[in-house]
Amino acid sequence: MSLLSSASLLLNAIEAIYDAAPDPSQWPRALGMIADCFGDVGALLMWRRDDGSYGTIVSASLVEAQRDYEESGWTRRDIAAIRAMESGYFFNGEPYASRHLVSKDEISDHPFFVQFRAQHGLGTLGGVAVSPDPHVGVLLSLQGHAGRPEYSDAELETVRRIGRHVEKSLRLTIRLLDAELAKVGLGEALARIGIGVFALDSLGRVVFSNPAGQRLIGDQLQIVQGRLRIGSGTERTAIDEAIARTLRGDPHHLIGDPKPVLVHSIGASRRLVVYLLPIASRASLAEKFLTHTRGIVLAIEQKLDEPADPAVVRDVLGLTLGEARIAALVGAGLPPKEAAERLGIAEETARTVLKRVFSKVGVSRQSELVAVLAKLVLR
Repeated sequence: MSLLSSASLLLNAIEAIYDAAPDPSQWPRALGMIADCFGDVGALLMWRRDDGSYGTIVSASLVEAQRDYEESGWTRRDIAAIRAMESGYFFNGEPYASRHLVSKDEISDHPFFVQFRAQHGLGTLGGVAVSPDPHVGVLLSLQGHAGRPEYSDAELETVRRIGRHVEKSLRLTIRLLDAELAKVGLGEALARIGIGVFALDSLGRVVFSNPAGQRLIGDQLQIVQGRLRIGSGTERTAIDEAIARTLRGDPHHLIGDPKPVLVHSIGASRRLVVYLLPIASRASLAEKFLTHTRGIVLAIEQKLDEPADPAVVRDVLGLTLGEARIAALVGAGLPPKEAAERLGIAEETARTVLKRVFSKVGVSRQSELVAVLAKLVLR
């Protein structure tokens, strides 16, 4: 496959990922386009909330395999998933492939591979865990065809990059997939969710804002002459430029690693994290308010009595997702033992990761980490 066609497939997949943000029914299509980037059979998302509820979204090509997986008890015999959990890949957010989890002999002999996966034409697999919400963990999993070579390091880097776009898009989708909201229309769901949603047209004008967004309007978030104004001074200039790039759908901007925009309020009582989601002009969206939308702004108010969002900690402090998860909990005052229990890892692992966090951040005590997060990560 040529570099040009590879880049085109990647761009199409990223656009589909953001098309699915306000319209969860589009996720199977987006997952199919992600799989196309690698010539794979399909892709899936597995999500789990901290209340124990979970679910799976699959591309159309994997519907039959997923049904068999759930109904025939393969969930308990999935050696790859078990090893991924044991090895910390669901925790640390590093991309992985079959070669990181099982031996060649196990691929040749284990029932999960020779019976279930072979029956459905599936071979090697790859995946990455992402953190779209502090209370929801998600795994993006690529399902290769039988006989496919193992994912290379370069392919896994692309999986990681795609995962970051999935993470950002899911910040809206996860809330729309909530069981309570799934029973109502998209417009009513957007009115109910607790994050600010602003839909912008190609000129940056606000064509829709939900009640949560309207409540956030204040000193650092305003609507002036129909346009959203975020931050002040050089911060506002940078955000305006980021919004303009999002609305233009600049391919280089889309393919790069997405980062949140941090907005410090003039007062200490309100701090926001802003995410910019592009919407492709060719997208077919049923809801009337999205007819002219070219970008969606998500404004999330950080609650001072909760741990910092691990994804924000990761992006601001340059940590891995696993390090950020530990830093967010310990930085909120939890002892390492309790943080480990919440994350389902060993206390020794948590302490080892915490040492790396201290080294990267340049602190030596938990109290110093708390101070860093309070200042930089909007805790």
